[in-house]
Amino acid sequence: MDMKLEVLVIPVSNVDRAKTFYEKLGFRLDIDYVANKDFRILQFTPPGSDASIIFGKGVTSAKPGSAESLTLAVDDIDAARDDLITRGVEVSEVFHFAGGPFNNFVKDPRVGGRHPEGRSYYSFASFSDPDGNGWLLQEITTRLPGREWKSTQAGAIDVATLAALLHETEQHHGRYEKTHGKHNWWDWYAPYLSARQNGKSPEQAAAAADRYMDNEVRLTSKGAQS
Repeated sequence: MDMKLEVLVIPVSNVDRAKTFYEKLGFRLDIDYVANKDFRILQFTPPGSDASIIFGKGVTSAKPGSAESLTLAVDDIDAARDDLITRGVEVSEVFHFAGGPFNNFVKDPRVGGRHPEGRSYYSFASFSDPDGNGWLLQEITTRLPGREWKSTQAGAIDVATLAALLHETEQHHGRYEKTHGKHNWWDWYAPYLSARQNGKSPEQAAAAADRYMDNEVRLTSKGAQS
């Protein structure tokens, strides 16, 4: 039986102020329902997310601002951080946890800068809503094996479209080849093609391929040599 996480309830003190903030974030407003003077419920969904947040009046008895480490997965933490800043949100500098992701039980748990090895899951930035509910951006460039319930396949693509996409990939890969050492071209092609087939722009796909090569492939090669 499927059990999908659908909603997280967050406590706020001023509903309209919270509504304005989450609209500013770019979250999609799904519901704003007022039953009476004692009950109002709003639902917002982050871009591309299957799970949503709910807040309002008469929704929860939790103390406003008590939610912590609400986590938004992003594939480019710098781009996500820049986007939020342009929306007027105060976001921390990028950091990593000294004891590993989410480990707050060590002295000075947050260390400035990306994870030194650039590992997926390990780089973060943080911000809070007006009540102090804490959010984290977590960069996930490559998911660990077994982190998907079932594989998702891109829709069918005709031969002409595939040929055009391969040509585009070759052109963008040429830029990478000029500035990097010897490597397997298919290691760069794979993340680029995957990103393009999942709706990313050519620039976003090229950035994803670069990150994959610089992080995952480099780390794998380093491990094999040690």
